[in-house]
Amino acid sequence: LRPAVTNSRVFVKISKMVREQYTTTTEGTPIERPENQCVYKIGIYGWRKRCLYLFVLLLLIILVVNLALTIWILRVMWFSPIGMGHLHVTNDGLRLEGESEFLLPLYAKEIRSRVDSSLLLQSTQNVTVNARNSEGEVTGRLKVGPKMVEIQSQQFQINSKDGKPLFTVDEKEVVVGTDKLRVTGPEGALFEHSVETPLVRADPFEDLRLESPTRSLSVDAPRGVHIKAHAGKIEALSQMDIIFQSSDGMLVLDTETICLPKLVQGTWGPSSGSEGLYEICVCPDGKLYLSVAGVDTTCQEHSHVCL
Repeated sequence: LRPAVTNSRVFVKISKMVREQYTTTTEGTPIERPENQCVYKIGIYGWRKRCLYLFVLLLLIILVVNLALTIWILRVMWFSPIGMGHLHVTNDGLRLEGESEFLLPLYAKEIRSRVDSSLLLQSTQNVTVNARNSEGEVTGRLKVGPKMVEIQSQQFQINSKDGKPLFTVDEKEVVVGTDKLRVTGPEGALFEHSVETPLVRADPFEDLRLESPTRSLSVDAPRGVHIKAHAGKIEALSQMDIIFQSSDGMLVLDTETICLPKLVQGTWGPSSGSEGLYEICVCPDGKLYLSVAGVDTTCQEHSHVCL
């Protein structure tokens, strides 16, 4: 075994000599031999590597949870290409099916119901509908409360299906555009000031009463007043005077019988033969009284009733 070892030492020595000779023979190429060479490792090792893997795993879990929540919200809210749940987007605007609750104010140009159903606005407090101008000021308001319906506007108008005004209210007047105004209350209608109407008529088989409990009742017309009772009687009651006045014309009582039961009668002597006939006399102040009828008028004989 010793010759093999010597041969290897000889080979190592010869190769070392050859390298030294090669390096010495090449001139102009200085070569510095580093004595101590440091080796740097590239990458993440140790606890940093484990923290990085844990952070990537946490991001992956959050991504999966967010994706699952997004899919769940889409399914719960019924998102579709035409809208969300009962809310559909159409060419005319938004269409909402069923009942909906709005927690904040709703701004819309037009709100209408379906053809086969009615529109219901409901609130636990009140329902308020405002109309605003371009500057944001309220020009009209409709407020429906638990005890009162309040409308704030310059004019309030109700129209029929064909656009005919039925009821109009403004600051100056109230106009009823229907052919007949019916008051069904047991106490009738109360007017504090004057009323202008071409006709006042009661329902069939009902009495018509014009009453002023504490003041006078006046019926005026530029061309005449017509009082008719086709199937009943006309009764005028007053605490003081009843005055029929015609400025240009006459007062006509066209009837078969005129009964004045409490009319004052003039006195006459026992020789007067009345035979149950009387005549109506008129005093200068318009007072009426009865006088015994004779061949000639007897009003002058009993004119002391006018005194």
